[in-house]
Amino acid sequence: MKDSVHPVFIDPTTDEGFKRLFGDKTNLINFLNIIFRGRKVIVDLIYRDTERVGSAEDIGTVIFDLVVETSTGQEIIIEMQTSHHSNLKKRMLYYASKVISDKAPHGGRRSWAYALPEVYTIILMDGFHMPDSTNDAHFHDICLCDRDSGEIFYEGLGFIYMELINFVKGEGELESDLDKVFFMLKNMSRLKTLPRILNSDVFQRFFQLARYAKLTKEERHMYDISLKRKWDAEAVRQAQEEQRQALEEDRQALEEQRQALLVKQEALEQSKQALEDKQQVVDKKQQIVDKKERALEEALVEAESKAYAERLETARKMLSKGYDKFDICELLGLSAEEVEALT
Repeated sequence: MKDSVHPVFIDPTTDEGFKRLFGDKTNLINFLNIIFRGRKVIVDLIYRDTERVGSAEDIGTVIFDLVVETSTGQEIIIEMQTSHHSNLKKRMLYYASKVISDKAPHGGRRSWAYALPEVYTIILMDGFHMPDSTNDAHFHDICLCDRDSGEIFYEGLGFIYMELINFVKGEGELESDLDKVFFMLKNMSRLKTLPRILNSDVFQRFFQLARYAKLTKEERHMYDISLKRKWDAEAVRQAQEEQRQALEEDRQALEEQRQALLVKQEALEQSKQALEDKQQVVDKKQQIVDKKERALEEALVEAESKAYAERLETARKMLSKGYDKFDICELLGLSAEEVEALT
């Protein structure tokens, strides 16, 4: 393991950790009631099929991380995202729309009268910021509202983004159950004991299920694979971020040089040739930046190819050990055709 040979608690932001903790109905009900902050009270739910087939051949299948229906008919999608998506908001809107559209009957629309279910999408974001956002908040509770007055226009479609990277409170600063949920999700895998402030029935259940020592040998193996995938993705993301920052610094330096050239150009109109020479220097630097960008793109392609090859190799080893092909597809994100080709 990364931090210790035998961690005390598993990481809830991995695929296996997420499934173990939120696959428990009591845990999930407690989590949702905390997230909704009293606006809704969930007493029971059922787990729904996470696969939604497109209504036409050219519409692909959608597979959610988790979908549940409450006892009052509300549909809730829960997604765990550990990598940056530039189209994250559109993707989540599509997911919610898919759940809504699946509820429409094929006939009898008039009697149905658009009795839409309430649909909520909860996104746990680990390791990256909300796309196109300058807000440093860690909890975003979003619904349809009037742009000018702020009055809620429609309550039945909501999105809750939990931006873990923006949550910075320490154990002694936790005030609400929502704070405690964020702290648990972000720090559970690094803790050695259950913090005293989390010593309630709700959080004790989470931590009991999260004990690494209680996993079976097979569960540990699956979890370790899931954790390695997260580390690999994090390493790629960190490398990308470092190179993006370096490119941004280069761009800022170039912009400063351009501004300086403009000032000198106004003051030294008769020194045109000298300014042109400096502009050539700037252009050459721009070419260097462009070259770096191309190198970054090539590195990203190579990294993705390497990660894919590692996943195939892992799948091949799992096949040799007798793992079920469907489980391999689900754990490694491979298609049935890709796994079948390894046999």
